[in-house]
Amino acid sequence: MPKVRFEPDGIEIEVPVGTTILEASNKAHAQVGSACGGVCGCSTCHVYVKQGLADLSPAEDREEDIMDKAFDVRATSRLGCQSKILRDTSIVAEISRESRQAFLDEHPELRAAMKQAARDAREPKR
Repeated sequence: MPKVRFEPDGIEIEVPVGTTILEASNKAHAQVGSACGGVCGCSTCHVYVKQGLADLSPAEDREEDIMDKAFDVRATSRLGCQSKILRDTSIVAEISRESRQAFLDEHPELRAAMKQAARDAREPKR
């Protein structure tokens, strides 16, 4: 079974061949945005594929058009919703800053809990 690791968090999951990076992130609870629900209508699932790029389905014209809306696009940029894993391999995907922010915007309760945990960590113990 293919393995996908999400950086910088180090979250790793095994998924069946044919799974997209976005589907893998949802199963792994990795913080990858998906404002459009994974239908190639936005760029919030933008990731940088650091390993295994050749083992993913090729980018089609629609993905490339949507990628024009993304920030900090690189040669290894892909939309998670369009990147199907084609074979038993290891994929390493770095979650882009915009994707993580989109995820937190989509999950305000998680963002609030993270802010509270950070405040709690800064406050001296009594």
